[in-house]
Amino acid sequence: MSMRHMGKARGGAVALVAAALALTLTACGGGEQKPKEPQAGSSGQSQGASQAPVPTGSQAATPTEVIATVQGVNGVVLTVNALKRDGGGFLTLNGQIKNGGSQSFVGTSAWRGNELTSSGESLAGATLIDKAGKKRYYVLRDTDGRCLCTTGVSSIDAGQTVPVFVQFPAPPTNVTEVDFNLPTFATATIKISG
Repeated sequence: MSMRHMGKARGGAVALVAAALALTLTACGGGEQKPKEPQAGSSGQSQGASQAPVPTGSQAATPTEVIATVQGVNGVVLTVNALKRDGGGFLTLNGQIKNGGSQSFVGTSAWRGNELTSSGESLAGATLIDKAGKKRYYVLRDTDGRCLCTTGVSSIDAGQTVPVFVQFPAPPTNVTEVDFNLPTFATATIKISG
């Protein structure tokens, strides 16, 4: 065999070994473990253990505690599940908005208040009022001016439930109750937890 052919053969062998090594390293992966798939004929459950159904679409886990419910227009209802103080000096309100009407609700632009462009369709128009301290608290913003709240809700279909959150600066620790207001909804008096 000539030197030229031996060089090509070695180059091909090196390329083949490199490809096999790359394939082997790729197959070994980054240490993530994939969940085991149930074997054919198996129910997918281990004996003695019960599995909860996996939520799909609008069947996501629904918070069980309801601390306030307020009616909006056209059958839309806001349910508040929590208003908690967080360690960073702010309050987080979590809840859900459900369209109980028979038609799609498209009046969500009122919820953004006087917000023009930063957050788009959002809950940026929400406020908290400390009646005892005579102070109004507006939705917090990030460094780009976007609200720290649910965004992107342009309409809610009939029967649809949308999870929502809004973050506000925390009032003094002696304030235990505030009024929450979101345009198109009645005002709700809510106790602060945490």
